[in-house]
Amino acid sequence: MLARSRILAASALSAALLGAGPAAGQGEASAQGALSVTIYNTGQALVQDVRQLDIARGRSRIEFPDVSARIRPETLSFSAADTAIVEQNFDFDLLTPAKLIEKAIGQTVTLVRTNPATGQELRERAEVLSTAGGTVVKIGDRIEVLRDDGLPVRVIFDGVPPNLRARPTLSVTLDSARGGARPASLRYLTTGLGWSADYVALYDEVAGTVDMQGWVTLTNQTGTTFHDTDTLLVMGDPASGGSGGRRSSRGLVEAGTETAERERLGDFYLYPLEGKTTIANAQTKQVSFLDVQGVPARKVYARTVGWMQNDPQPVNVASEIAFSSSRQGGLGDALPSGAVRFYQRDSQGSPQFVGENRIDHTPMGSSLSLRTGDAFDITLQSEIEGRERISAAAWEASARYRVKVDGEVVREVSVERPVTFYRTTMRYTLTNGRSEPATVDLTQAGLFRGWWSNDYRIVSEDLPGRQDTIDRRTWSIPVPANGKREFRVTFETRY
Repeated sequence: MLARSRILAASALSAALLGAGPAAGQGEASAQGALSVTIYNTGQALVQDVRQLDIARGRSRIEFPDVSARIRPETLSFSAADTAIVEQNFDFDLLTPAKLIEKAIGQTVTLVRTNPATGQELRERAEVLSTAGGTVVKIGDRIEVLRDDGLPVRVIFDGVPPNLRARPTLSVTLDSARGGARPASLRYLTTGLGWSADYVALYDEVAGTVDMQGWVTLTNQTGTTFHDTDTLLVMGDPASGGSGGRRSSRGLVEAGTETAERERLGDFYLYPLEGKTTIANAQTKQVSFLDVQGVPARKVYARTVGWMQNDPQPVNVASEIAFSSSRQGGLGDALPSGAVRFYQRDSQGSPQFVGENRIDHTPMGSSLSLRTGDAFDITLQSEIEGRERISAAAWEASARYRVKVDGEVVREVSVERPVTFYRTTMRYTLTNGRSEPATVDLTQAGLFRGWWSNDYRIVSEDLPGRQDTIDRRTWSIPVPANGKREFRVTFETRY
């Protein structure tokens, strides 16, 4: 009932709202001055607005319409020559049909009903009693609930409440040492204005390349249109009131060490938009910032298993696409966080969607491998083939196989855990239903259990592996076409 009554009120209030004029951005000139907007992809922005004002000597009150309806008033900074700010007020109670009827509670309005057959109008004076769950009015001795019954009805108000604004308005009380016109600068933070990045990647498996386009999507939900503004996008996550916590870098295999050819602000990269632009309220705008062709890329099949993981049945491996953001042989840029959507051409040459994933802010020169889904016909099953306790003598005999990451003893204690040693053999069974060979990157995780467990050994492995971290070791295992392979690794550990 509430939604329907508000729809009724919206149609009924059109005549009353004509006197307020259209909102800025809908045909009326804006009161904004020289604008520049810096937008962060955390959903907030810095607005800097320089307006020419005629400021009186002494104390005076000046209104600034067309500021963001989601301004953070505590962040406001005002400056004008020979002028100090005494007080500020932000009026964000905007003139809307719902607000207008709410403000009319206890007041009398005119209801106009039109007979659809004759066109004759019936006018009645009504007192607005409530708008909670619907609009309740008193007409003479009867109580009615305004509803949408299909009959043309409108509401005429005697006036607009003084505390409702057609546009978001900031008012300030100033104390000026002199009178006259001069530039005045407003600077404030606002929520509701943000940007995000999206990537469209066309992968060519035969050529081993990917074509990548990057798009910036601007969104404006501030209730205000920003006209002819210089726009600057910031890649990074500045902390704000406890936000800006650390995030893991999804898909990042190796962090880059190259510097992108972009302007920096502190620890953030800047992406200025060319020329001035208008960011309309409730608008989504897209701007291209990356377009690179023929970047080397490859398909990767991968799976990570936990320590002593016993799979009851084969598990499909992940299908990933690996590429680089380096200057040589890569995308050649720092990448803002966003979704990467991959396409491949079918036998008819039409691009088809094959999966998507997200990246976090990624420095230039990084290696990435993004999962697009699971391989339909390649599986890996992890099983414990054998596990036994071994003697201290057997443990000492395998010292040459110990795994060291930093090569140093980092901690010594006088009392350790009871000395117990284990030999564990893992069998990994891989199958390939494809008509061509495939290589699967198998990563064994869970090898680090604390400082006391650092001295573990890989005493046998069917292929040499690479130690990614103290906790993870990876093997690249070829699997024949339409074939099967068993792969074994033997660990000696203290857990």
